[in-house]
Amino acid sequence: MTNVEPVVIVDEIKTSCNDFTIGRLTLNKPKALNALDLTMADIMLNALQQWQLRNDVVAVVIDAEGEKAFCAGGDIVSMYQSMVEAKGKIPPFLETFFKTEYTLDYTIHNYSKPIIVWGSGIVMGGGMGLLCGASHRVVTETSRLAMPEITIGLYPDVGGSYFLPRLPGKSGLFLGLTGGQMNGTDALYVGLADALVASTQKHNLLSALTEYSWNKTDDTSLAASVSTIINALEKPNTLPIGNVEPNMSFINDLCSQGSVSEIVNAILSADMKDNKWLLRGQSTLAKGSPITMHLVYEQCVKGADMTLADCFRMEADMSCRCGEIGEFQEGVRALLIDKDMSPNWKYKTVNDVPQDVIEHFFHSPWSEENHPLVQL
Repeated sequence: MTNVEPVVIVDEIKTSCNDFTIGRLTLNKPKALNALDLTMADIMLNALQQWQLRNDVVAVVIDAEGEKAFCAGGDIVSMYQSMVEAKGKIPPFLETFFKTEYTLDYTIHNYSKPIIVWGSGIVMGGGMGLLCGASHRVVTETSRLAMPEITIGLYPDVGGSYFLPRLPGKSGLFLGLTGGQMNGTDALYVGLADALVASTQKHNLLSALTEYSWNKTDDTSLAASVSTIINALEKPNTLPIGNVEPNMSFINDLCSQGSVSEIVNAILSADMKDNKWLLRGQSTLAKGSPITMHLVYEQCVKGADMTLADCFRMEADMSCRCGEIGEFQEGVRALLIDKDMSPNWKYKTVNDVPQDVIEHFFHSPWSEENHPLVQL
């Protein structure tokens, strides 16, 4: 028999006073950049639900094995295989996966105890879903955050419909359309991180949580205690230079056009003045899925006025439709299966996509009472 490493290490750390416990979930697929699969999401959700009910658990840490990535996204290879088998229908696997993942993300957003996510290294796609809902979102000088779904014919899900339109100005729309990467300084500026600390400080964080004199009175005091611990950690010697804030005026101008076609065309035709970050975003958009361009725009418009639960329900509809229509399947094929980097998108430009095609993504496959996320 071979010892198979668990894909998520579930640990309970007794504090020095012994009356209290720190829950710890460690993503443990470093060779796959800790991409979130269905088993991992199940394990994490079950552990969080159990710890939620225990008075001795005062906080939860979510981190990952390896220095390179916290979580580089969801397990899209398994999704691809299910889409191939379903042949143009909604794969049952996709419904199960997104129901579990979005329930996990929603649980993190609404958890009554502090959750600290150590978002060092790559944090993309599904990793952003785990980070964004935590009460204490920690990034480091190595953090690279992004929602790059434009490259695979999906869209920024895992709550992106809620958090993207709530970022400063039009930055959320721009980041969704261009897959723009944020460093730790950017994450602090847009409000997707609470602390920027040195990447060497994880051990010190765990030690401080263990040694702290916990005195559980209420959830507010627990959160304040965790903030005190994090604020005492060392900062990086050199802070990353942000890209979002210096370009906010330009981003707002580009994304203030009247329609998605006008916005996309404005970004694609803009003079980026040798700015590497802007040029990379422009290039990513130019190669991206025209359907995704519409979905990003619509999710930002609709999500701006929706509750978090309604955003996740809308995303379950959209994601399953993505699995049905074939654009997502083609994007994954080009990037990860055949690796030819030449997706054959259904439409050549953003102007070519019919409105009724986009409306289909927002038409739920389920009745309200049978929706997989009706319980949120």
